[in-house]
Amino acid sequence: MNKTLAGLLALCGALPVLATAAPVDDAVTELQHDWEVIRYQTPAAEREKRFEALAAKAHQVSASFPGRSEPLVWEGIIVSSWAGEKGGLGALSLAKQAKALYEQAIQIDGNVLDGSAYNSLGVLYYKVPGWPLGFGDKAKAGELLRKALTINPKGIDPNFFYAEYLVETKHADEATPYLERALQAPPRPGRQIADTGRREEARALLAKVKAP
Repeated sequence: MNKTLAGLLALCGALPVLATAAPVDDAVTELQHDWEVIRYQTPAAEREKRFEALAAKAHQVSASFPGRSEPLVWEGIIVSSWAGEKGGLGALSLAKQAKALYEQAIQIDGNVLDGSAYNSLGVLYYKVPGWPLGFGDKAKAGELLRKALTINPKGIDPNFFYAEYLVETKHADEATPYLERALQAPPRPGRQIADTGRREEARALLAKVKAP
């Protein structure tokens, strides 16, 4: 299960909006950074407990900003990552929890964070086992991942994960342009750790796709 699962926005009139947006943006930025450090800079043996603790923190952020989709997306990403490290039946229950968080975020604003909720939900649908064990559905995954690509066609994550989806659904010959687009994606401000890690994953998958 580890392997299958290892694999989230007149000037005076705008001021109150800005005042309420800043705290949630700061909180989400902190979650992003903490996730990146655990995902790409923490020893594998320590990741499960670190993600578990971060999931509790993310839930507090979501509860503090009801009606905002950004924290829900990041809570989902963190819970999904925790599932990937945990494995076993516990991982499946966490994946279902993450699915519900992404769906809730999409109901509020599916375009938030460049369509990350669609992308992350699509990843769950192709990584989680299908019936009778889980809710995995390759066709649904493709639909969601393509939706994410229409929202953020040049983004590193939607291109990488659509390529990975193509590889896992036996269409590796179609994955190369998406991996190349991921490698050429513009850097995301404040996301250097994630961008570096994802590029390494894209290069590794591209080498696998091009191998004789």
